[in-house]
Amino acid sequence: MTVTGIEAISFYTPQNYVGLDILAAHHGIDPEKFSKGIGQEKIALPGHDEDIVTMAAEAALPIIERAGTQGIDTVLFATESGIDQSKAAAIYLRRLLDLSPNCRCVELKQACYSATAALQMACAHVARKPDRKVLVIASDVARYDRESSGEATQGAGAVAILVSADPKVAEIGTVSGLFTEDIMDFWRPNHRRTPLFDGKASTLRYLNALVEAWNDYRANGGHEFGDFAHFCYHVPFSRMGEKANSHLAKANKTPVDMGQVQTGLIYNRQVGNCYTGSIYLAFASLLENAQDDLTGALIGLFSYGSGATGEFFDARIAPGYRDHLFAERHRELLQDRTPVTYDEYVALWDEIDLTQGAPDKARGRFRLAGIEDEKRIYVDRQA
Repeated sequence: MTVTGIEAISFYTPQNYVGLDILAAHHGIDPEKFSKGIGQEKIALPGHDEDIVTMAAEAALPIIERAGTQGIDTVLFATESGIDQSKAAAIYLRRLLDLSPNCRCVELKQACYSATAALQMACAHVARKPDRKVLVIASDVARYDRESSGEATQGAGAVAILVSADPKVAEIGTVSGLFTEDIMDFWRPNHRRTPLFDGKASTLRYLNALVEAWNDYRANGGHEFGDFAHFCYHVPFSRMGEKANSHLAKANKTPVDMGQVQTGLIYNRQVGNCYTGSIYLAFASLLENAQDDLTGALIGLFSYGSGATGEFFDARIAPGYRDHLFAERHRELLQDRTPVTYDEYVALWDEIDLTQGAPDKARGRFRLAGIEDEKRIYVDRQA
């Protein structure tokens, strides 16, 4: 059987952020409601010339520069922040990254879950054709109505994963557990820019889906709970990851060990929610911040998308994985950011008329220059 998994993983988050202490001051509440209550510190904010495509390109660029484009014949773009009801964001991305035109490009959607579907599809494709590679993208802007209960759980970012038969970072296990139910805990009709949600119900259904997916994983021959060194979860806010870890441990009648999840929450606290990418941002955080060598460690991952679909699966960390990370680049991305005032946050949150062009503010190589004749115009500054 062909071994498949992650050859490289990279993420990107925009230049600007608003501290949750700023939101707390505006609302006249104790900032610990955010820092301790939901475990968040900052919300990443895209500029008006940044979107899911530009963030995806910035996330994938280091991988392409290191590994090249040879063998990549598929781009799977997971998002719930789609920019077009027909054309896949992957097609814009293929051009910006100068990938081969002999490449399938598809966009996937199921709330925050679809990047995991993309990862599993990528592994299946590579197992069938070991000489090929798949670029998996998870890119989203998590935006909620201002003054709403979800406002503090916003964020933005993209994660790029190169899947191949040479998994230098982690091998993805072949067993997974699945669970789906038709519920309305979170949804966004076509006419809305922001979602509708029932926060308490979503939390409960998330935890239920976790146990149901875990039970299915075990029924399919998955590892025992005690075999796992760490766990990574979908993280709409970091306290949710802690709740999930506690819930799964109790379901397995095992003492709760928060050390199994905390390292994976470091980046998410600084970025906020990035929907499809949040579980893989947590995975990158674990790999790049763990003090111990994780070589050979078994990692449990639970992906959840409201509406709802959940999947539990595992990954085995490869020897020498640290040599193939982008840890220093990621730390610089997070450190070299600009805090904004509340009024500046509102200005970035509000839409502008992109038919008049977008202010040139993006810090990366790629930007959305504007919209002409209903067409989005993406620019590579080095082209």
